[in-house]
Amino acid sequence: MVDNKDESLISHLEALRETLLKCLISLCIVIPFTLWLSPYALNFLVKVIAGSDKVSFNFFSPMEVFMLQLKAALLLDVIVCFPYMAKKIWDFILPALYDNEKKFIKTVVFASTFLFLLGACFCIFVIMPIVVKFGLSFAGENITPVFGLSNIINLTLVMAASFGAMFQMPLITIALVKSGVISYESLSDKRPYVIVIILILAAIFTPPDVISQLMLGTPTYLLFEAGLLLARKYKNQEKCLTDENYQEVEQNNE
Repeated sequence: MVDNKDESLISHLEALRETLLKCLISLCIVIPFTLWLSPYALNFLVKVIAGSDKVSFNFFSPMEVFMLQLKAALLLDVIVCFPYMAKKIWDFILPALYDNEKKFIKTVVFASTFLFLLGACFCIFVIMPIVVKFGLSFAGENITPVFGLSNIINLTLVMAASFGAMFQMPLITIALVKSGVISYESLSDKRPYVIVIILILAAIFTPPDVISQLMLGTPTYLLFEAGLLLARKYKNQEKCLTDENYQEVEQNNE
């Protein structure tokens, strides 16, 4: 019996090692292409951030742009290989799950990925041009804005990740209600507290200006309301199923 358990554990570890190795190999295969693509991606990102304003981004060391291109290449490498890696990881995990668990986890993962990408794109294409425009508004006769390339790119990546995380609000809301941590009625009654928490998080994750904070806080709150609406729908469906089961029990008793 112990030998069977040991063999099962070893086989699972071997399968995990093979899965991780395939993911690593895929990253190594794609990285030359993303290294070639990274200068174009970096230029595109700079144009999007600059928007319609005539602003230039400066670098202050010989290797600065190269290191940014390397970061962009690694990020693109993960993005391009993500579908393949996700499939391999799912192939490893799914056999151990029940059918209802497979369906639930797939739905959550896909929804979370979509919301994260939506938040990141919203940040890059909407928020960052506003941040740059806000910075340019302080320029004057004796004040000339000089934007460092590394600073603006690193700020963009941090804020994009923050927006992607904040856009998980619907899933968090549904999970809290579905798991029974808090009831739908109680959560809906605590809207003022939710608004305050969202604004505090928006202030932490964004530069110290009201515009970008509201641009993060407003869609996050709307997504909270969407999650609350879905949670109410789930609650109503669960109530209907409970009522149907109760009626079946009553009919069987009769």
